[in-house]
Amino acid sequence: MQENSIEISAMPRSALRRAVGRVSRVSRVGRVGNDAGVGRVGLAGLVLALALSACGDAKKEPAASQTAVRVNKEELTVHQINLLLQQQRGLKPEQVDVASRRIVEFLIDQELAVQRSKELKLDQDGRVLLQLEAAKREVLSRAYAEKLGESVAKPSPEEVKKYYDDKPALFKERRVYSLQELTVEATPAQLVALKEKLAQAKTMNDVVQHLRSNNLRFSGDQGVRAAEQLPAPVLDLLSKTQEGQMTWLPTPAGAVVTMHVSSRLDPIDEARATPAIELFLINEAKRKRLDGDIKALRAAARIEYVGKFAPAASAASAAAAGAGATPAAAGAAATPPAPAASGLTADTISQGLGIKK
Repeated sequence: MQENSIEISAMPRSALRRAVGRVSRVSRVGRVGNDAGVGRVGLAGLVLALALSACGDAKKEPAASQTAVRVNKEELTVHQINLLLQQQRGLKPEQVDVASRRIVEFLIDQELAVQRSKELKLDQDGRVLLQLEAAKREVLSRAYAEKLGESVAKPSPEEVKKYYDDKPALFKERRVYSLQELTVEATPAQLVALKEKLAQAKTMNDVVQHLRSNNLRFSGDQGVRAAEQLPAPVLDLLSKTQEGQMTWLPTPAGAVVTMHVSSRLDPIDEARATPAIELFLINEAKRKRLDGDIKALRAAARIEYVGKFAPAASAASAAAAGAGATPAAAGAAATPPAPAASGLTADTISQGLGIKK
């Protein structure tokens, strides 16, 4: 739900190139590479720079004091610098000047790469043109999603309290778990036998022996995870188990077996949880509004499937309309549904609680 923040004030120039390359691409397109010269500009990253350059070519603003630096015959503006500065989360006021100067150097390198790419006629390459159009569509679809979400109101204290009370495993009874996990590939028939074995098994080694004796493919993992770092179905099961017990959750390819090795109580009170809950509820409201709007747009639009996509058109259209947003719209949403426990991701909880990772 949240984009990663990047501490920029102490970054070496090469790291800044990579960092700004990540945060500056609105559609997650490309990045500037390593330290040599202007850096190796990936095709996708160059595409977005060309897109922005093309916009500038189409409509030049009158010369004004907004110019920050001239690179050959082209100008880089304060607006471009501010755009990247706005994407630096957690930037302190005293860091702005240093960050601005580092961003200027990055933009100079990027502009030189763009100018060279035009000399090589890369802006006329078919693959680049396709990516330029894709970048434009992504920018517009995200702008639409953000505009739609502007009217979403902040949740009331009553809504926050209800969410807090409804999710004890995340808050009042939050635990930090030590887990062992097996991801198993199995057929439905093999899963029946596996489930029976789990009822008899006392250790994870017993389960492993069963999997090996039946030639079932599996992979293992273990670690310590807080409640909010677990998928909702897993947390729902684990919160009802005691130490030493195992849970079993079916997956499309088989099942996930999780052992509750140990855990410790680490509750979060409502005051600390409120910022994270508010953030999640706002994002969830935005997602629902976007889904509803896309569903209405699909219903009103004339959509014609052609060629190999035509035979399954009816089923696909019905499924997409029933689900709400299309894959493209879901990608455009600034606040997609989170996979972790009941919607709140580890990043969301950490940000809301002021926990530094």
